[in-house]
Amino acid sequence: MTTLQYEESDGVATVTINRPERHNAFTLVTADEFTAVWRHVRECPDVRAVVVTGAGDKAFCTGIDRTEIRDDQNFDGLTYEDPGRMLGPRANSCWKPVIAAVNGMACGGAFYLIAEADFIVAAEHATFFDPHVTFAMAAVFEPALLVHRMPFGEVARLALMGSYERLGAERAYQTGLVSEVVPAADLLSTAHTLAAQIASQPPIAVQTTVRAVWAARELTRQQMIDAGNAFLAIGTTPEALAQGQQTFSAGQRITPRIR
Repeated sequence: MTTLQYEESDGVATVTINRPERHNAFTLVTADEFTAVWRHVRECPDVRAVVVTGAGDKAFCTGIDRTEIRDDQNFDGLTYEDPGRMLGPRANSCWKPVIAAVNGMACGGAFYLIAEADFIVAAEHATFFDPHVTFAMAAVFEPALLVHRMPFGEVARLALMGSYERLGAERAYQTGLVSEVVPAADLLSTAHTLAAQIASQPPIAVQTTVRAVWAARELTRQQMIDAGNAFLAIGTTPEALAQGQQTFSAGQRITPRIR
């Protein structure tokens, strides 16, 4: 790969957008490489959790590289295929847990990745914004993804303010977009610790939980309750239940971190 860096260790894959000289803006090649990465993660039993981040400390991702946009770009609603739509894990049918570690700016097309992460850890200097309208482009897919993760007014403000305003890490935490804010020096270690703890747990139970949580967001309450037994049957087999009971009976308890 030429635009992504990929590493695996102890059940955790780390995917780094490696274009710091372009503030980790993605290209069509990046989109293809993400598709290949998510396919590998989906099919590799050794990978049980993923951390996604950007190289350097200035940017997580600043959307599509402007050199990829032609002056005569055709946005015909019948034929246009947004290059960012396949960046994220869910768009590629990958349902393993994903943590986004946001270091610096995250804007525009970065939300394809952020919105499809299970949760986000941000460095204190991280900022979030959507510059589309400032550059005469409608903000469509990004707010459509974010509206499921943030209050409507916050999404609307982010989309309409363009380049005039950025959401700081603490405010992003207050809105629920970010689950934790940490010093920049602790960002990757925090994300990797969380990913390793998730990866240490029974993978079928974890991955079924990911599917169930995302399904609950999309379905009505009653539809999800009706579908609940199907998820239980997938993620809680008699063999897994016996293993869990054995772990419980052994009396070894985890000392939890209070967040």
